[in-house]
Amino acid sequence: MCALLRRECTGERLATITRYRACAAFAHSYCMAKKLYVGGVPYSSTDADLKAHFEQIGPVESAVIIMDKMTGRSKGFGFVEMTNDEDAMKAVDTLNNTDFQGRKLTVSEARPQERRF
Repeated sequence: MCALLRRECTGERLATITRYRACAAFAHSYCMAKKLYVGGVPYSSTDADLKAHFEQIGPVESAVIIMDKMTGRSKGFGFVEMTNDEDAMKAVDTLNNTDFQGRKLTVSEARPQERRF
């Protein structure tokens, strides 16, 4: 639970589980997630390259470049999961719009995957 969620959901606002869930859903949009979207990844980069780049900021749990199923080539984006929220926020602030192996990275909080039917 992030600091903002603790600050926003204290005292009377935690009176019932229902109120807590509503507060948590509201505050989630303002809290930094550990999973980051990384766009603009060079097609020649590997998961290990991406992980090493983000480890300059802090510990990384995982780094995955998304590959095309048909061709086996990189799609040019991936996801990095940082160990804690503070490092994730710092990575967005520090690495967004910076050069990585000749391309400009786009780093932001990852959105939840949409349901497919």
